Amino acid sequence: MENQFFVDSGKLSAEGLQRKHQLESDPSCRTNHMAYMEGMERISSDIMQRVMEQMNAYDYSKYTARDVEVALQHETCTIEDFKALLSPAAEPFLEQMAVKAQRETEKHFGNTVYLFTPLYIANYCENYCIYCGFNCYNDIRRMRLTPEQIEHEMKIIADSGIEEVLMLTGESRTMSDVTYIGEACKLARKYFRMVGLEIYPVNSDEYHYLHECGADYVTVFQETYDSDKYETLHLMGHKRVWPYRFEAQERALMGGMRGVGFSALLGLADFRKDALATALHVYYLQRKYPHAEMSLSCPRLRPIINNDKINPLDVHEKQLCQVLCAYRIFLPFAGITVSSRESASFRNGIVKIAATKVSAGVSTGIGDHESKYNGTESDQAGDEQFEINDDRSLETMYTDLAGEGLQPVLNDYVYV
Repeated sequence: MENQFFVDSGKLSAEGLQRKHQLESDPSCRTNHMAYMEGMERISSDIMQRVMEQMNAYDYSKYTARDVEVALQHETCTIEDFKALLSPAAEPFLEQMAVKAQRETEKHFGNTVYLFTPLYIANYCENYCIYCGFNCYNDIRRMRLTPEQIEHEMKIIADSGIEEVLMLTGESRTMSDVTYIGEACKLARKYFRMVGLEIYPVNSDEYHYLHECGADYVTVFQETYDSDKYETLHLMGHKRVWPYRFEAQERALMGGMRGVGFSALLGLADFRKDALATALHVYYLQRKYPHAEMSLSCPRLRPIINNDKINPLDVHEKQLCQVLCAYRIFLPFAGITVSSRESASFRNGIVKIAATKVSAGVSTGIGDHESKYNGTESDQAGDEQFEINDDRSLETMYTDLAGEGLQPVLNDYVYV
């Protein structure tokens, strides 16, 4: 279990500190990050190979201004065009990219922007990911909501007007097993029209069970598609297995999920290559599962509790905007989510260009929606996964979007 090295005070024991140091300093102590663990489903798919071949061969320094101009002139964006739009050569063309991206967004989504709220129901974790606030060696307040507490949080969120919830857990099968998550999905169906999950990857039969319990879609962050870099960041736990995580979205679709979401955490590795791989992951799966709803997120690293071991590779707002515009031009039908990691001013601007979905009334802590909504602090809640940058309520977000001439949408899915 994730807490086996903690003493009653919540601090790491001497044995735990020793194990943590070994994992950080001696790679030979770690398991093979490319080898599946017992119980992990293997599927027959060539998507991973195709994505990695393209990413590994991507030399963005070779693209020129002329390549970018040609890409912007094309009616349909090819993979080669997309590579040019992600390259440094495209940075001086950001305004033209934004105009083209805005045109594609309006063509396929009109002026609508979808709103949702994340709900963290547990923060126990069995992985040691050095950049994450939930990692098993981080000394934070751990909490798992009871069914009664989950329903209480859901009622507070639903009463605010939200109709879509994204439920999240730390990655611990011990403390947040699939049955626990499934019961939370059943509760969510009582209060919300759309239910998403961001949990540890599971097998296709388990995704089928969660879909039957009420989940509509699954989001999985690959974190980085650079498998060598991934190995240095994920030192222990099931998350360490890079290919099993990569195939999670396809297993979810095999299990009957209506939609899947993708993302790299920009700043962990080379963001241009990670952005390419993320989009190609969507691109190839979209062609294999044309009925499925596909979406992308574009988060950047945010500060977390007790962390001095990760030195993020800076991704500035202009570069983030470039990635989002390139995503929209290359994948005109895909949803694009910009989370509360980003500032209110950035989110206000990007929803008019490329993004189609934003969160509102956000808390990344466990069990503290009531205190957040009442403007108070709670000493009974579990610690947050990361710091947010935009804490606007649903009411404020709705008003701000409408004031920009956009149409906020709480739900557009009708069950028959």
